Amino acid sequence: QVQLVESGGGLVQAGGSLRLSCAASGTLFSISTMDWYRQAPGKQRELVARITSIGRTNYADSVKGRFTISRPAAKNTVYLQMNSLKPEDTAGYYCHTILNGDDYWGQGTQVTVSS
Repeated sequence: QVQLVESGGGLVQAGGSLRLSCAASGTLFSISTMDWYRQAPGKQRELVARITSIGRTNYADSVKGRFTISRPAAKNTVYLQMNSLKPEDTAGYYCHTILNGDDYWGQGTQVTVSS
């Protein structure tokens, strides 16, 4: 079993920054690819950023150059540093991983960017 708990969301003005955290339980965290997804009202959930167990990263085109995903060694936590935020970044942000074929999601944290 894996539990994912996000934190760090909030209300920020356009151009501002936030750092999201996803704390993961379970000893298999270090070998898991971790993702951040987001979902805005009326839209499908979309992949924002991904980091593999060896630190390889991928980003959605819409956030490249502005968001950074990281996972410090020896910490069961993955971060999403979000800079130069835009109103269109407003969404619920969710941490995700797959272990042994099972999907695990956090409860989400809301990010609201005002113009």
